[in-house]
Amino acid sequence: MGDLITPQELRSSSFARRVFAPEQADVIFVPFFATLSAELQLGIAKGAFRKKVGNDDYARQREVLSFVKGTEAWKRSGGRDHVFVLTDPVAMSHVRDEIAPAILLVVDFGGWYRVDSKASNGNMSDMVQHTQVSLLKDVIVPYTYLLPRLHPSEDQKRQTLLYFKGAKHRHRGGLIREKLWDLLIDEPGVIMEEGFPNATGKEQSIKGMRTSEFCLHPAGDTPTSCRLFDAIQSLCIPVIISDNIELPFEGTLDYTKFSVFVAVSEALRPNWLVNHLRSYTGLQKGEFRENMAKVQSFFEYDNGYPGGVGPLPVDGAVNHIWRKVHQKLPMIKEAVVRERRKPPGASVPQRCHCT
Repeated sequence: MGDLITPQELRSSSFARRVFAPEQADVIFVPFFATLSAELQLGIAKGAFRKKVGNDDYARQREVLSFVKGTEAWKRSGGRDHVFVLTDPVAMSHVRDEIAPAILLVVDFGGWYRVDSKASNGNMSDMVQHTQVSLLKDVIVPYTYLLPRLHPSEDQKRQTLLYFKGAKHRHRGGLIREKLWDLLIDEPGVIMEEGFPNATGKEQSIKGMRTSEFCLHPAGDTPTSCRLFDAIQSLCIPVIISDNIELPFEGTLDYTKFSVFVAVSEALRPNWLVNHLRSYTGLQKGEFRENMAKVQSFFEYDNGYPGGVGPLPVDGAVNHIWRKVHQKLPMIKEAVVRERRKPPGASVPQRCHCT
């Protein structure tokens, strides 16, 4: 949003070009801060979050959808060329079926495939259908990292083999955390710490990641978390144990150049993970960190200007997101044309476009 409201003469570094007539636009950006809306409701009245009555977030979602769906631009494309930013698994949770045709900027697909088992009571009708999200139309974006960037010139000798700081107990796919914790807690060279979202916890994370060779990244409630991007900024080689993870800017970035991917089944074998990490040579680990330093800017949202209003870093996260959106355009235009030619009353079943 900061990029789009930056004065045009300062936007020469932006991949996107802003126009002021919908018919001239390839995509329509919807400026609704869905994650902030959800967090406000969770902070005020968490008990009403999944309800409609007494839920201000639900009211805001409905207000936005009512406005957007009433525009000629939405009617022309069925919303397929509209862009929504949904960087929290619960953002826009009440209207997901209505915005499903749009381009969704999401951190992963984990929150879209199922709701919490306690909330659903095993009711399959509460499951979110896979037709609502897809790598064909949606864009995986980075979490905002929380730890300061470490430059290679500042890097020092790392004494710890593997580091993890975070919540031990998670739901869904994140149950692997508890199993890994029990396997690794007493291993020499491994530090497993409970995480706390405060200044002390942040300082501990900075020290832990900057003094460790590898940083553990198991699935949480969804397949990924900001911890991955903290590790990259700390030049701590990510060890990704999350079979269903989707990553930002794949195709542009090759994560195998600076990350270690381990299957869940392998990671849960006693002693296997630690022995595997110890098998990497100093040269290999140095190459990982060298490659990591080259891509740190890809995950940088901040452009150094108040409110983000100012020129973008050419290789920053926002420009790479715009590039990914641009790659979706041929498929989106084809889908719009196909939808228009359907005879009135024709019923075509949804197909799974997951990849």
